[in-house]
Amino acid sequence: MPRDSKLAQKDCIFCKIAAGQIPCIKIYEDKNILAFLDIGPVSDGHTLIVPKEHYTKVEDSKPEVLSAVAAVLPKITAAVAAATGADGYNVLCNNGRAAGQLVEHLHFHIIPRKTGDGVFNHWPAFKYPQGKAEKIAEAIRAKL
Repeated sequence: MPRDSKLAQKDCIFCKIAAGQIPCIKIYEDKNILAFLDIGPVSDGHTLIVPKEHYTKVEDSKPEVLSAVAAVLPKITAAVAAATGADGYNVLCNNGRAAGQLVEHLHFHIIPRKTGDGVFNHWPAFKYPQGKAEKIAEAIRAKL
């Protein structure tokens, strides 16, 4: 369910930034989207893309909101990568505290990367035990 109540907007730092009540170093803005430099960057040029409308997570968002983000994502990622001389970049969207979401307003991170920078240098991958992947897939399909 969207958290677009007056209370959520009043207390949300990203809503305040989008409304111009808190300053940011703006990268891009249109009627739906604001992109600005993260104040706690993982790398030089670490940029946040936020919809101006308040939603907490991907599943709470209107398809039009996600479409607006997707429409500008290629342009902004290309500019960030080119400006920082990045060898690559991560696009991340943390959903919920357990996933590392610190601000409960939907946002996407663009993190410029250099080869060997040590950022996210360990991906904790594992192999499913026999039959577990099929059970998980069945449970997910049942929720669609």
